[in-house]
This record gives sequence, structure tokens and C-alpha cells, in this order.
Amino acid sequence: MLRALLILPVLALPALGQGLDDRHLPVIPRTAAEAARVAAILAPPSDFTKPETFEAKSAGAATVRARATTDAFSQLSANMPFEHEMDFKLGNALFRKTWVASPASTLASDGLGPLYNARACQDCHLKDGRGHPPEGPGDGRVSMFLRLSLPGGTDPDGISEWLATQADPAYGGQLQDLAAPGHAAEGQMTVSYTDLPVTLGDGTTVTLRAPTYGIADAGYGALPPALQLSPRVAPQMIGLGLLEAIPAADIVARADPGDADGDGVSGRVQIVPSVEYGVPMLGRFGFKAGAPTIREQSAGAFSGDMGLSTPLHPDPWGDCPQTTCIDAPHGQEPGVRDGLEVDRASLDLVTFYSRNLGVPERRKVDDPQVLRGKELFHDMNCSGCHTPKHVTNRLKDQPEQSFQLIWPYTDLLLHDMGPGLADNRPEGRATGSEWKTPPLWGVGLTQQVSGHTQYLHDGRARNLLEAILWHGGEAQAARDAVAALPKPDRDALIAFLESL
Repeated sequence: MLRALLILPVLALPALGQGLDDRHLPVIPRTAAEAARVAAILAPPSDFTKPETFEAKSAGAATVRARATTDAFSQLSANMPFEHEMDFKLGNALFRKTWVASPASTLASDGLGPLYNARACQDCHLKDGRGHPPEGPGDGRVSMFLRLSLPGGTDPDGISEWLATQADPAYGGQLQDLAAPGHAAEGQMTVSYTDLPVTLGDGTTVTLRAPTYGIADAGYGALPPALQLSPRVAPQMIGLGLLEAIPAADIVARADPGDADGDGVSGRVQIVPSVEYGVPMLGRFGFKAGAPTIREQSAGAFSGDMGLSTPLHPDPWGDCPQTTCIDAPHGQEPGVRDGLEVDRASLDLVTFYSRNLGVPERRKVDDPQVLRGKELFHDMNCSGCHTPKHVTNRLKDQPEQSFQLIWPYTDLLLHDMGPGLADNRPEGRATGSEWKTPPLWGVGLTQQVSGHTQYLHDGRARNLLEAILWHGGEAQAARDAVAALPKPDRDALIAFLESL
């Protein structure tokens, strides 16, 4: 049975701060007897002539059928009980809801801004898929924005190795390029590219594009010279609840900050202060793992992207420090929605929806070319960061995520990716060159769902090969091994990735 397949033992957590546990989840205590069962199933494969058991079921019993439509990422978990489906649909409606600025004739949808990046969650995560950088002057920037910070600030909770930054006093923590009537937008993100040719081992030339970012039409004064910019495209939404359900102890156990095993890979855990629980917690979500839970990630997006208040971020002006924003009309009415623009019930529904977007099943898992690509993936130690398999916690009241063998291809750790991908903007414990390993499940359906094949945190890679060639730092050896492959093997590796 996939519904209750395996479970991991509780592991001792190193002294990396308080709160590195699963307090955000209704975890059922696990038995030591289950440890031996899980150890065997999580071991690396030794036979690449056939698929592993359950390999096609990327999300265990929650896996959904792969659809040849743009809605492939918009299905609910396959094992969701019928009585939960209404919550999923209501959450979807709120995720798609278009907000308006105050004052407005409606009290149910007002409070947008005054400064913002999008009017609906779905505007950025179109079809629950991946965003993209603007392609030309006529292409909107709604699914991409710039994070902002300045050096300095303080460590909020005594977190070890914390790299303190602070929001800009005039522009806040992210550039908001849209504004309600009567307000000026903060500015417009600009991006230009420089061609960077790379010659592969067989003589093939691949042209990468190296981006440069800036801000035009700054609306609130001169930009400080020390301002740190970091682009972000909206990530795909599938499987988030399953990533949240991976035991924190399991993630911590995979960290190897000193590269003790000598494989060149030295993943580190991200630790972030939890707004909801008031303690440092393991970061899981965002390109630098800056959020510990789906609920906190969702509340942060409501505040930063749309200027909407929630129970976790009750200020109704969002990420807008200007007095004109603070004094502007807002959508908080006494007696309506808990006096918040997004009340607790609405945040809960959006969180439930985000937690339960299903992962499509694998395709062509038994294809000889795909199996050859999988073998290369392991031989070149791509699996050193993109850990194929995990087993989730056993959970009360979350049957969709409970006790599942999943195949997300991530360790959820921070890795130094070298100067080529560096944004030179620290975030928490993540340096300016560290990024969280992104999950690879669903990557082969990007074209189908999102209408493009642009990858990495800023969409600079126009296909999977370009994404690989941008890898450096801890991934330099694997990147060089891919570049040296003969074309048949290179094609097999890409076929494997496209099957995920």
C-alpha cells in the first residue's frame, strides 16, 4: 500500500538553533522498527536496466495522472478524501481571486496595495506553473520581481551564521512595479543579457545568456549604491505539502557543511525565524529556503506581492514603508474578515490548496534511453544534491501527505553554486552564492503547463542543458562531466530529466 508505506526514525538534531523540528505538523510518533524498512528503500539503485519499485508514483498515493493539458499542475492530490475536496476548491477560488484597491464598492475583495506586483496569486503562478522573465518590452513582468536589501541589520534570534541584511528604508524588501490610483509605482525592473558561448566536449557550442538587472523610473528617491538586487521568478506549485512533510531530522541528517565524505558537496541547512511559532525553524520554501512552512510562505506573498494583511502580517500596507502607503485607505473593516484583508479562514484555505496540488506521474520510466540517463545522473553525482527519494512523516488529519514514498529530487539544503549563479545578496544563513536545491519533479511538463522552458531562479536558462551548464561551485564537477558527455549520453540525461 502506498498510503502507509514507510516511515523514518526520529534522528537527533545538531545544535543549530531551537525549533528544528516538525512542530508545524501533526506528527504521529514513529517506531524504531520502521527504520530498517526505510533504509533499504531509500538506498541508491544498483540496477539501471529497469525502474525502481513505485518510481512512476512521484508523490506516492497522492500522485495524479499525467494530463496532456495546461492543467497538469492544477489537480488535487489523488488520495484526498471526498470531504476535503470543497476546501481545495474554495482555496483555488481564493488563489484565483482578483483583488482591487480601496476604497471599493465591495468589502470582500478590496485592500490591494497600495503598491503591489500582482492582483491575484494566479497571476504569478499561472496554471500553478513556473514564471518567466520578460521577453521584450511588450511582455509583462507579473511573474517575476526583484528582492531588495541593504547590508547591515541584526540577527533576529541568535541564529548561528546569520548574514544580516535590512530592507531599504524607502523601497522595502522587494520592488513593486504596480500601484493603486493616486500612488506611484516604486520602479520597473530592467534586464539585459550578454551572450556567453560554451563549447562542449564534442565541439557543440551552446550560447548561455548572462543577465544584468537594474531599476528604471525609481519613484521614491535615488537608489542607494549598496542596494542588493535579486531576481525571482514564480516557482511551480506542485507537491509543496509533501516537501513540508519530509521529516526535519532527515533533512538535517543529509547536511554535510564540512564535506566530511569528500564528495565535493557540502549542503547546509537554512534556519529562519518563524513568524507563526516564534522560534527558529528549518527553512524549506523559496529559492533560498527563506520560509519554514507553506502557511508562512503564503502569508508573505499576500503581504509582499499584493499588499494584503493576514493574521501573520497584519499591517495592511504590505512591503511599502512610505508614509503615503501607511496613510492610504485600506481594506480592513471592523467586523469584516476578522478586520483583516485576508482573514484566518481565507489564509487557511489558500494554504490547504497550495499544500495539495498534485504531482503528475512519471512518463517513460522504463524507456531504455531514460534509464541510461538516470544511470548517468547518479554516476555524475547529480543525486548528491537532487536527492531522488524521501519518506514523509506519518501525520494525523493530513492523509494526503502522510507516510508517502516520494521522488522530488531535492535535499532542501543550501549549496554554493559558484559565481555564475550568485546574486550576491545574502538571505538568512544563505550566502550570496548559495541556493536551495530546487525539486525536479514536473520539470519535463514546464513547456506544456507554462508555455516555455525557462529555468533557474531568474529564468535565464532557456532549456535544461543551459540550466545544467550554469551550475558551478559544489556542482562544478557534475556540470563539467555533463559538458564532456558524447551527444547520445547527453540526450539520454535530458530525456531522463524530461521524464520527471
